[in-house]
Amino acid sequence: MQKVRWGIISTAKIGMEKVTPALQQGEHCEVVAIASRSLDKAQDAASTLGIEKAYGSYEDLLADPNIDAVYNPLPNNYHVPVTLQALEAGKHVLCEKPIALSADEAQQLLDASKKYPHLKVMEAFMYRFHPQWRKTKELVDAGEIGTLTTIQTAFSFYNRDPNNVRNKPGVGGGGLMDIGCYCISLARLLFNQEPRKVMGSIEMDEEFGTDRIASSILTFENGSSSFVCSMQMSQFQRVNVFGTQGRIEIEIPFNAPPDKPARIFLQKGSEVTELTFEPVDQYTLQGDAFSLAILNDTLVPTPLEDAVNNMRVIDAVFESAEKNAWVTL
Repeated sequence: MQKVRWGIISTAKIGMEKVTPALQQGEHCEVVAIASRSLDKAQDAASTLGIEKAYGSYEDLLADPNIDAVYNPLPNNYHVPVTLQALEAGKHVLCEKPIALSADEAQQLLDASKKYPHLKVMEAFMYRFHPQWRKTKELVDAGEIGTLTTIQTAFSFYNRDPNNVRNKPGVGGGGLMDIGCYCISLARLLFNQEPRKVMGSIEMDEEFGTDRIASSILTFENGSSSFVCSMQMSQFQRVNVFGTQGRIEIEIPFNAPPDKPARIFLQKGSEVTELTFEPVDQYTLQGDAFSLAILNDTLVPTPLEDAVNNMRVIDAVFESAEKNAWVTL
């Protein structure tokens, strides 16, 4: 079976613990190299994960002609620059979310990517590949809960580590960029349109200079979505999707464990039906889907235009909070 040969850029925690092991389980993926700015770190990571090649710089990995695609989990401020480097080196790129620091920077990546029509680039929103989300989207589109009316999302965890990249403003830290992007993405996915107006409220951490609590209301043509996200609240995640005739609740919407069943609940009237999904690794599903787009030369599941539009909403939430007013998109 044909496989895409992958290189991993950096020894970031998400890559080491989640994405790389998942790619190694993929039907259409083969992880052949990993790079770090330190050769020792790269060699340690390669040894830990059973990867053949280790490089002491990202440039060396990108110069390897035996690598087809790279995974970029670097800090947010390196998403666009390193992805552009990878494209220039002739590599397909799966880049972690959020795709950029702003919509303007995301648009620059989109524009530049058009110079390389034979190469694929995708933002890594892995949740979209989990069967629980595919089923939720199917139920909403089929009118199983009537007309979609509103979505409520909560996503939080506690992290006040001053050395953590999420708590550094200069590199795109903060809760809205890190996890609020999911709350925005899923609303756009289910409504299948862009929001018209955005209201945002943000509480900043005075020590770190990053947002510790962000809340927002997005208004769509036919409904609304509201969310709260925080890196300084008790760990929790939940999505409720309300329609005129029913409701869908997603128990673990974003970090569904790969070794346990996932559940969603479909409510119609007073009757609640539990839908259970066998354990799967959504990172593996994402890697295989992206690899198949490369192998078959088809469109990627989520185009860069979607990533740009998601960044526009993130920008609008920040702008609204600063102005204390609705922002029209």
